[in-house]
Amino acid sequence: MTTSRPWMIYGASGYTGKIVIEEALARGHRPVVAGRSPDKVRPIAESFGLPWAAFDLTEVSRIIPALADVHLVLHCAGPFIHTSANMVTACLARGVHYLDVTGEIPVFAAIFDRDEEARRAKVTLLPGVGFDVVPTDCLAKYVSEKIPNARFLEIAFASLGQSSAGTAKSAIEMSQRGNFVRREGALVPAPLGDNLHRVRFSDRERDVVSIPWGDLETAYKSTGIANIATYWAMPPTLARGLKVFGSGIVSAMQNDRLRETLKRFVDRHVDGPNAEERERGRSFVYAMARDAAGKTAEAWLETLEGYAFTTKAAVYSVERVLQENPIGALTPSLAFGSDFVLSIPTTKRFDSLPSMP
Repeated sequence: MTTSRPWMIYGASGYTGKIVIEEALARGHRPVVAGRSPDKVRPIAESFGLPWAAFDLTEVSRIIPALADVHLVLHCAGPFIHTSANMVTACLARGVHYLDVTGEIPVFAAIFDRDEEARRAKVTLLPGVGFDVVPTDCLAKYVSEKIPNARFLEIAFASLGQSSAGTAKSAIEMSQRGNFVRREGALVPAPLGDNLHRVRFSDRERDVVSIPWGDLETAYKSTGIANIATYWAMPPTLARGLKVFGSGIVSAMQNDRLRETLKRFVDRHVDGPNAEERERGRSFVYAMARDAAGKTAEAWLETLEGYAFTTKAAVYSVERVLQENPIGALTPSLAFGSDFVLSIPTTKRFDSLPSMP
């Protein structure tokens, strides 16, 4: 699906930005590619034959003129806790739709707080249009629709593969906040690596531990369920280590110098999965909603490797926003419905699984 309305990918020189450009071109788009450094952005633009722009995000007054000729910005430059606020403000001022691929809880919360501004400006503010958080948000919405008065929501995921530098740096930045769960509508602290248990995914059982995934904000907005916990699958030894050393890790990560050192290390040594790894990898999601009487609904997803998923979900989201013009600060499932995830190639959703031998 192509569109004649021009749009921009900001963060084009990063790992995710580059592979999103490739997906956009494959879908027939010719986005403006942009970023902070002209020395990085211009070669990328020229290699694809695309228009480009270079501007930093330190001042809103520098961003607004750069958005004069676009209808939408897909923001791919993290950590978003440092980069999203001014871009959102500029998009609101220009009447430009804003999408990003964040998974950072404070960013979701800050953007959702700007819903009234978005409605006045008649634009979409849609964070989390990648693997964070399209599959989990859509599956959470799906099970919640089966239990109208659900009080509890559990979400678990397993994404097999390595992280990009941008994702790793966002994780480092967020690690100083520690872990959370949502209880009676409020985010409350929980030990990192808490509640080690086993979850059956569509392929097999895995050990999972509590982590602060973006759905603590997005699924709450999408479903209104007051009690939410999010879990990540990891090897048992690592899970036990996280439980034992989690509080020490959080304490250490509150040191600014250590975080900056780790981020520099990531820049030098972390590349992200290659094309073959993205093609080969798979991801798995589980969600369960339960009401106060104990009635439950479960569902499972199997889909692409996380970054392969992100490239498609992000570009498909751009297309849907430009075509349908949803208004307000939204989650993916509120913007497009819980079935949106099924538009991503090879994605399968299950309402039940065969009994295990």
